[in-house]
Amino acid sequence: MKKMLTYRNKKDTVSMQVERKPMVVIVVCLILFLTAGVVGTSMGSDFISPLDVIRTIFGLNAGEHDFVVLTLRLPRVLLSLLVGAALGMSGALLQGIIRNPLASPDVIGITGGAAVAAVGFVTLLGGAVSIKLLPLFAVMGAMVTAFIIYILAWKKGVSPIRLVLIGIGVSAITGAGTTFMLILSPFYTASQAYIWLTGSIYGATWTDIQTILPVIVIVLPLAMWFGRSLNAQEFGDDLATGLGVTVQWHRSVLLLCSVLLAGIAVSVAGTIGFVGLIAPHIARKLVGRMFGSLLLVSGFVGALLVCTADLIARTAFLPLDIPAGVFTAGIGAPFFLYLLFKNRNHY
Repeated sequence: MKKMLTYRNKKDTVSMQVERKPMVVIVVCLILFLTAGVVGTSMGSDFISPLDVIRTIFGLNAGEHDFVVLTLRLPRVLLSLLVGAALGMSGALLQGIIRNPLASPDVIGITGGAAVAAVGFVTLLGGAVSIKLLPLFAVMGAMVTAFIIYILAWKKGVSPIRLVLIGIGVSAITGAGTTFMLILSPFYTASQAYIWLTGSIYGATWTDIQTILPVIVIVLPLAMWFGRSLNAQEFGDDLATGLGVTVQWHRSVLLLCSVLLAGIAVSVAGTIGFVGLIAPHIARKLVGRMFGSLLLVSGFVGALLVCTADLIARTAFLPLDIPAGVFTAGIGAPFFLYLLFKNRNHY
């Protein structure tokens, strides 16, 4: 029998049971999240001890490492953690909505829509309007693409399998559109856009943190609230409807949450692939299928994946700085093939 923690208020009007294992996993993930932030900031061409990093963050180091820690490394590490968390949670939402282990923002075309809008902005409007509008264009691209997928998949409601199949087709179209714009753009712009498309945290600033953090803070409670219905939806739309869930409304809101998370991640870090695919699977092994804990742990796992990939990318091949997306793709592509093989009899 699973160990449960029971809470009752003094008047016994509220009773709540929480599984102990997910709580322990979430606490451990939070500790690893904070540790990754400190260790990642310590590592680089010059090693700074974790204690000095902590002292610098809290202003106790007399400015000795301020520029390296606070300007160069800490924004990059924090951005990698936030981008990974956004992609991990976006993937968990999509897999819950579609009820398909192969679903992720990059597989069904959402990140492709954000990418084609961002590349279009850089190649066509980059010199005419402020670069600060890039995140807005990326999120709009993701939302428009998701809307097109949703409309094309609608037939007296949206079936999960139709959504993922149409998403794969739209992903191919957005990829072709991105390549077409890169071919037409000047060489310098194309090379910069190509690095961004591979997925890189290089050049992260506090402005990027201020761009992505509010979206995560707003979307996470919304996703947690509406995501409770995904536990019922796993048993089918008819049963979920019988339990009082407004399936299409909840599915639409959760899809919007997934799109916003994926779009804002792409806008600040490019298309870091397969994180939204891998993170929910690892989280499911750790905490099971209950959506509340699954969403949080998927975010933590995604954060650790991107932070680790970026740490390897910027330290393993000095003085080169490799895009983090190269390493996530190196892990994610074989994992995707493994999932295809494992589920070959289910589709």
